Amino acid sequence: MRRGLFLALSAVMLLATTSLALSAQTLVYTRKPDAKNGKTIYEGGCIACHGADGKGADEKLTEFKRPDTWPDFTRCDQTTPEPNSAWKAVIVNGGPYLGFSTIMPRFRDLLSNDQIDDVVAYIRTFCTNQHWPRGELNLPRAIVTEKAFPEDEVVWSTGVNGSGAPGFETHVIHEQAFGTKGQLEVDVPWQFQNSNHAWDNHIGDITLGWKQVMYSNLHSGSIFALQGGILPPTGSTRLGGAGTTTFEPFASVDQLFKTNTWIQFQMGADLPVDTKKSPQSLFWYTALGQTLSPDNRLGRQWSPMVEFLATRDLVDGAKTDWDIMPEMQVTASKRQHVRVNVGVRTPVTDTAGRSPQVYFYVLWDWAEGHFWNGW
Repeated sequence: MRRGLFLALSAVMLLATTSLALSAQTLVYTRKPDAKNGKTIYEGGCIACHGADGKGADEKLTEFKRPDTWPDFTRCDQTTPEPNSAWKAVIVNGGPYLGFSTIMPRFRDLLSNDQIDDVVAYIRTFCTNQHWPRGELNLPRAIVTEKAFPEDEVVWSTGVNGSGAPGFETHVIHEQAFGTKGQLEVDVPWQFQNSNHAWDNHIGDITLGWKQVMYSNLHSGSIFALQGGILPPTGSTRLGGAGTTTFEPFASVDQLFKTNTWIQFQMGADLPVDTKKSPQSLFWYTALGQTLSPDNRLGRQWSPMVEFLATRDLVDGAKTDWDIMPEMQVTASKRQHVRVNVGVRTPVTDTAGRSPQVYFYVLWDWAEGHFWNGW
């Protein structure tokens, strides 16, 4: 228990001390951006390439061939998932800063900070559907706690036993957004365990899930989603499979604060059809962190965070298992569409038979381009 408390305090101190050295990624404005002034600036220069309608000027009138990453500002599925910081970084430093084409020049010597903010505000007006959740609410992904924002990404996540019998479990997770607020998720786990000096491996229980955003508000920094999942008994019971179909409903609530600290909360249940083979259980997870970035909040993102994880079987006499997991997510590519995260999950209560585990993942936001692009 003391070790768990020590880790928790260490993680909180890490968040506090790191924030003194870097600025948070979420932009803070000293004035409200003026979209009307942004339109004047856009029509005075940007229109030559990006067109009056935001879809791009007639290629016959331009001197270059459009790259595959050419933006269409009217496409809400392209514009709303991006935070203002991403748009501003490209305008300030040019396309190559985030791994895009050299066709996009830098404007840091031509426009003031306020003028660039105004242009970004005007670009936002090309998307006329206001039901899409904004990219600022797309908080960093924790290793265990699921967030509320609908994603287009693939995650390769692995947990390795830190002590006891050697073993690890890898998850390949595909998430794809549909419409303004929906997301399909497919999670395929593979388990490897060493018993009596012999390795055994088998696919785990696959998860098929649907997430639906029920509420999002950029002004309050809040987003709320519900998800329902079904896990058919594809896994080996010897390696942790439930042996019966399991339903997994849960709710996710994320909150971004003005101090640029954020918190994610997930609560749900695992409800197997045959409780004789696997007990029903509840889980509630919380992730606390902050996204940090140098270069006036436009550079590489560092996201120190700590997760508090609790699970409890719904049987008489069951104990609640509490774990703590300090971790760090970092953007690996210039485009920030490839991220890595490393953390250590340590049992705090009911530690008998539960060893620490080292977790890491590689995340690829495939909507931003191929994995090998944007580096």
